[in-house]
Amino acid sequence: MSTVAPPAPAADRTAFQETWERALADLELEVEHAEELLRVAHLPTPHEVAERAAWRPPVGLGPLPAPLLDRARTLHARQLDVARRLAEQAAVSRRHLAATAALRARPAATPVYLDLEG
Repeated sequence: MSTVAPPAPAADRTAFQETWERALADLELEVEHAEELLRVAHLPTPHEVAERAAWRPPVGLGPLPAPLLDRARTLHARQLDVARRLAEQAAVSRRHLAATAALRARPAATPVYLDLEG
């Protein structure tokens, strides 16, 4: 009795790879969207943020087919680059907010001492 499963039919292998290709294409679109936002320095609308937050990873994909490994690695590198650039831009934004807060008009200083003799 053999414990090794027979190889999957070619049609099953093709459908499996196509499912992975669609998943990678969806992720590539998300990365392209993030890259575009960074490129044009666009602040996303609340609706855009909600759409991105609603994304859920695909389930039941199984292992990545070997022919898609280079594509997946390239996509992963792009995701890491976008994450790094987003973190940098967040830090720049925080510095800009601090600088503008420091430049805001402040109320006139309130005297601390009252000269009753002079």
